[in-house]
Amino acid sequence: MDILLNYLHSGFTHAFSFVILLGVLVFVHELGHFLVAVWCGVKVEVFSLGFGKKIFQYQKGDTNYCISLIPLGGYVKMFGEQPGDEIPEDQKKVSFTHKKVSQRLAIVLAGPIMNLFFAFLVFIVVAFSGETFKAPFIGEVNPGSQAEIAGFSSGDKILKVDNTAISTWDQFQDILDSNIEKNLKITLQKETSKEEKVIETRINSKVNPNVVTLKKHIGEISGLTPLSYAPVVAINKKSSLYQLGLRYGDRIDSINGVKILNFRDINPYLTKWREESLKRNDIEPKLVFKVVRNEIDKKNTSQHTFELILKSQDLISGNSTNAAQPSIFTMENLGLESTQLYVDRVMPDSPAEKAGIKRGDKIISINNKSLNIWDDILTNVKSFSEKDNTLSVGILRDEEQLKLQITPQMTTHDTLHGTEEKRYTIGISPLLMYAQPEVVVISEKSFSAMIQRSFVKTWDVSVMTILSFVRLIQNQISPKNIGGIFSIAQAANETFKLGLSAFLQMMGLISINLFILNLLPIPMLDGGHIVFYCIEAIKGSPLSLNKMEIAHKVGMILLFSLMIFALFNDFKRMFGFM
Repeated sequence: MDILLNYLHSGFTHAFSFVILLGVLVFVHELGHFLVAVWCGVKVEVFSLGFGKKIFQYQKGDTNYCISLIPLGGYVKMFGEQPGDEIPEDQKKVSFTHKKVSQRLAIVLAGPIMNLFFAFLVFIVVAFSGETFKAPFIGEVNPGSQAEIAGFSSGDKILKVDNTAISTWDQFQDILDSNIEKNLKITLQKETSKEEKVIETRINSKVNPNVVTLKKHIGEISGLTPLSYAPVVAINKKSSLYQLGLRYGDRIDSINGVKILNFRDINPYLTKWREESLKRNDIEPKLVFKVVRNEIDKKNTSQHTFELILKSQDLISGNSTNAAQPSIFTMENLGLESTQLYVDRVMPDSPAEKAGIKRGDKIISINNKSLNIWDDILTNVKSFSEKDNTLSVGILRDEEQLKLQITPQMTTHDTLHGTEEKRYTIGISPLLMYAQPEVVVISEKSFSAMIQRSFVKTWDVSVMTILSFVRLIQNQISPKNIGGIFSIAQAANETFKLGLSAFLQMMGLISINLFILNLLPIPMLDGGHIVFYCIEAIKGSPLSLNKMEIAHKVGMILLFSLMIFALFNDFKRMFGFM
């Protein structure tokens, strides 16, 4: 019964958020047409909220205001809007078709422009209520990278760049983008000591992987990221925790009731716990691990608790090989380590499967080069040359070291920015999860600041949307990124669950998409009508009905083809084929 209720609740949330999102946006669009049509003296016969059978209607003046059964938008029916209709002479003054070209252009443009204006208003509300940004905390710092050499450490907070105070990671990135090939002084607050430290380093230029922006290059400090790894662990099969039931891929949620947010937090907690246990002279110190299993597979996710009771001498020796030499009690002593170099998935019929690699194998070397993180594996495989013939891959399987010869193959992959990348792969993937980054909520206090923030947001989203269409035509973005109503419904549901600000931002983004989509010069869309009216203004007479009918048929075929393709992509995503 609980499962059924949860399913019904989830379905209702999906439907409700989708109806609100799309219904409001289409209604706003039609309201634009309606207001300008009335202003231009056109008789509006019907203004409907929704489609289909009318369930409520109210007549005022010439217009029948109604609410219809299907709550997905609305429509405006104007008198004389169909070319070729017989219009009595005394009614031509209120007929859409008999209005000046400039007036018809204004009425058609009003719908898309209303969507743009609505997005601008929505972003003002978001700026007032508060927008969520990544806090300026440093995540993982790659070993041996520019960031590590300069002195950055995981968990440090960025306070200032030169004399500019930093409040969000986006602000920090914007400053890097504006200072490429320059040296900057960055003030940090250390995670543990809270002491401040000033680092001076050079900002590198990097080709922007995001193709839907006007920035061709971005600033970068190599090895620096705001992302931190979640406390997902691999486990030694000979360890006590494995005997208790802890398994590879479990995420440690807490230890002794203390929440563990990042993988890097585990060792510091163990060190602190050991010191406190020694002070208390605990005879049987205890570690209680609460873990989450199968977190990626929501249907099979489960929680487990493992209680490890130790002996007091374990805290002194730390299970080291030399019991007389004290050592810090660490993850290694407990048989825990990162999943970074472990194989989580082997693709069917891949070079790795053919070579005999299995899930749970640890990749320890490639061509005798030692490895530290998953990026090391990617880099070595990417750099494969056909003249090398094979890669010599060293693996650790149940404490047995093996050497396998693997020939990578060239494959195509989708990137995080919607583009496709061709590179050598061997057909394996790791179990790497990122922790939820720390966030800050920024709300603007003055109305002028809200206006400015909304203008910037509206401009950025408009540029991104236009460039998305351009990059699709240029084949720089994969057509697989085109989504239909199911993608919109999914986005509406996810943002609705996150809160009002996220939902409004999604509404603003899609409103701008409708603004630009409707301006495309495709018959049946507003942009197609605008083209017809511009031709009429230039040649002094409208296109023939025959030509307009042909154009509308072509437009219908294009639109329906696009809708079918978008739905096809939606279904592929829903059933896991993308």
